[in-house]
Amino acid sequence: MKQCTDGKLACDSEEQSMLKNQEVCPKRKLPKRIILVRHGESQGNLDMSAYTTTPDYRIPLTPLGLEQARAAGQNIRQVVSGGFEEAIENWKVYFYVSPYERTRGTLREMGQAFGRKRIIGVREECRIREQDFGNFQVEERMKAVKQTRERFGRFFFRFPEGESAADVFDRVASFMESLWRDIDMKRLDQDETTETNLIIVSHGLTSRVFLMKWFKWTVDQFERLNNFGNCEYRVMQLGPTGEYSLAIHHSKEEMEQWGLSPEMIADQQCRAGVSSWNELSSLYLESFFNGVHESSSEEDNLDEKL
Repeated sequence: MKQCTDGKLACDSEEQSMLKNQEVCPKRKLPKRIILVRHGESQGNLDMSAYTTTPDYRIPLTPLGLEQARAAGQNIRQVVSGGFEEAIENWKVYFYVSPYERTRGTLREMGQAFGRKRIIGVREECRIREQDFGNFQVEERMKAVKQTRERFGRFFFRFPEGESAADVFDRVASFMESLWRDIDMKRLDQDETTETNLIIVSHGLTSRVFLMKWFKWTVDQFERLNNFGNCEYRVMQLGPTGEYSLAIHHSKEEMEQWGLSPEMIADQQCRAGVSSWNELSSLYLESFFNGVHESSSEEDNLDEKL
């Protein structure tokens, strides 16, 4: 992480290089928000034995999950429309959805909150599917495997015949490249006056990995994160600094509950324009180095000679 000449965070990621290029390509229009939504309560959340007889991708929503999805749709509509205080006229939504039955079911119920003219489009995207745990799952064996995962570490542990979170990270990174191409090729916008909102209906771990990749969080920072609840969502909103941030829509207390560390929260506030790079710099360095001291004049002179 470096400091740009204007004091903002360095544009060293796919997202930030795109944002920097707006000066070169002024016609590029970024979505106002990217909203990550976990599916509603599924039969597998209610009863782990469901995975022993039903393939993971066919696990349906429960009646409660259907209600949660409908409520999430209404809540997200309030977010993207500006609610009742400062209503926005020309807003639209574009959906990406995991191919699993529980995510598609969540999308169907959420969609009831949006009129047809508000929906630009929808795309099923296989790369944002659930982490692969193998095929049919033996309940007792899976409990033992998950206990082993806690000892090994959630990010690098690979399920037998399945994936690790690191594997999910790789396919999410590939999805992001396609996402940027969709934005760059104007596949998501109907006209220049539209305020576009991307809504990604996916799974808990996949959504956490998405945030990790986007915000350049470390493995240790990922390990801190709590999973999304059913139909919980995270709003990444484009702020005055030209960067996306969780801190524009969500409070510090919410981010603390999700497991974000002080430096992660400070980064979100910096992206939102609430704090400066200088406030973040020391926190960020401390996450990599222990007891970094201020350079002495002799060290500064040595640095100049080198």
